[in-house]
Amino acid sequence: MTVALSEILSSRRLSGDTVTFTATEDWMQGRTMFGGFLSALAVVAMRDTLGIDMPLRALQTNFVGPVPAGDVVYRTRLLRQGKSVSQVQCEIYSDETLAGLVVGVFGAPRESALPVLTPEHKPLPKKVEELPALPFIPKITPNFLQHVEMRWAIGSIPYMGNPFWESGIYIRATDKNLSPEVLIVMLSDGPPTPCLSHFKGPVMASSVSWSLELPPIPANIDSEGWFQIDMETKAGSDGYVNQSAKLWTPNGQLASLGYQVVAVYG
Repeated sequence: MTVALSEILSSRRLSGDTVTFTATEDWMQGRTMFGGFLSALAVVAMRDTLGIDMPLRALQTNFVGPVPAGDVVYRTRLLRQGKSVSQVQCEIYSDETLAGLVVGVFGAPRESALPVLTPEHKPLPKKVEELPALPFIPKITPNFLQHVEMRWAIGSIPYMGNPFWESGIYIRATDKNLSPEVLIVMLSDGPPTPCLSHFKGPVMASSVSWSLELPPIPANIDSEGWFQIDMETKAGSDGYVNQSAKLWTPNGQLASLGYQVVAVYG
């Protein structure tokens, strides 16, 4: 049985500065919850408890410990509220143990003399319908792939023994009832690190920290369309890799910029 993210959000419980979500097994990634899922819940908790209505500009997540299925408690604290920028801290607890720490930066639009600058969007070399879907295989692929679809156009799926450091992937959520903000945060952490393509068998990898930056969210995002995510491994040594990612909307507009430190156990 799977539980859509929109259902998990609709059943959340708010009490003062805490929000409790019931996370289900189908959102697991190995022995913990999928990181994009946990971070998206943090943004919802921040808005629930503090009533912030400014756009989300940045999100920094430290994954402290594993989060199993069950109740997950988010406790928020306003760090600073300025005229145009507010910073919020959110602690994630599993069974009363600190499991994650998230800081969100919300900022109102400012008048500026600077011209608009956006990265160039380069379409993937193959159309999505030309590519095979990454199937969900119980006990082999992560459980959360029941909620996220991916198709590789550049690079390779994990564990194929192909030495790629980059990937270009079509990605979308199966849940069509998510806000653009929640959708973008979740999808920005969807694919595995490209370096797993180097291995010829299963190897564990785990995000240690994740920094996400969001330009203004484009209007009228097609939540049913395929997003594009471009990932690049920047450096790697001592069992860690540093990587960057760009997420693009189905219309080719920049949706997020991400940076991660990933521990690779192999």
